[in-house]
Amino acid sequence: MASFEPGHLHIHREPLQPGDFGYDIKIDYQVVQDPKEGKSMQFDMHGKINNTDFNESFTLPKDMAYNFAHDAFQIAVKYGIPKTADIRAMHGYYDKMFSDVLAQLNHKPGDPIKPEHLE
Repeated sequence: MASFEPGHLHIHREPLQPGDFGYDIKIDYQVVQDPKEGKSMQFDMHGKINNTDFNESFTLPKDMAYNFAHDAFQIAVKYGIPKTADIRAMHGYYDKMFSDVLAQLNHKPGDPIKPEHLE
């Protein structure tokens, strides 16, 4: 199950059999002004993974915010989602979130990326 509205993604999966993983993850996001990076996107992840509560935030500068799924997945792995988890079923929701993040940041194709952010 998943739902999306601008500024919020909710994904949920019940374990399908013993030993399987489950999660209930909410990602809220908003534009912030970072003193060093300028316009950025703050992501607040919270919920449960394998019945363990978690709450973490991360901020990405405008030119790197498109890569939010990588950072979010790393946090999910940290709390128990297997590195090999297949989350392709959620792809359409991530696409909506991706488009919303770029729109909120007024990020256009071809906008430059700071080289130091690629290191």
